[in-house]
Amino acid sequence: MNPGNYRLVVLISGFGSNLQAILDACADGRLPAKVVLVVSNRKDAFGLVRAQRAGIPTLYFPLKPYRERGLDRTAYDRDLAERILPYRPDLIVLAGWMHILSSAFLERFPGRVINLHPALPGMFPGMRAIQRAFEAYRRGEIAYSGCMVHIVTPAVDEGPVLTHRVVPIYPEDTLETFEARMHEAEHQVILEGIRAALQMLSRSEQA
Repeated sequence: MNPGNYRLVVLISGFGSNLQAILDACADGRLPAKVVLVVSNRKDAFGLVRAQRAGIPTLYFPLKPYRERGLDRTAYDRDLAERILPYRPDLIVLAGWMHILSSAFLERFPGRVINLHPALPGMFPGMRAIQRAFEAYRRGEIAYSGCMVHIVTPAVDEGPVLTHRVVPIYPEDTLETFEARMHEAEHQVILEGIRAALQMLSRSEQA
């Protein structure tokens, strides 16, 4: 690791607003890091455009060709790791990446893959977490939700939590207003999570 100039690889699948928060924080010094590669499994992901505008290399790496050849996720994850390795990432950040990564990927970057998940620890793992939280609120089952950043393990959204933030749900909320407030929180918690992960990795290397 090179403190003060950490190398980030960011994996996205969609609009890339959390990626933009990372890019902005790197540019203005709030993160002591630079994004060296942005990967997407979707060709139309606007996050790729954001990266290209910032002069950052991009990689479109779809799963479909692997499925068409009868290959499993292990082969996809192994090849994805091989494509990322030359960029020498200190940390890999899943910021809206919509694939579950297997051990074939995670073992190449032990303890160096973190994920932003739009729910609190132990709540609403997997897909559609914001919508599921809002529906649970409407049923009177919860009073709030939130988001977290955790270290990725093979168990879905169950790795060690680096940071989290509570987001209230108000009686006048619609799904859209709640989702907008969640995204605002995500843009902050992803930066907190990256800082925490880099500090943890730095301490482990100095030990």
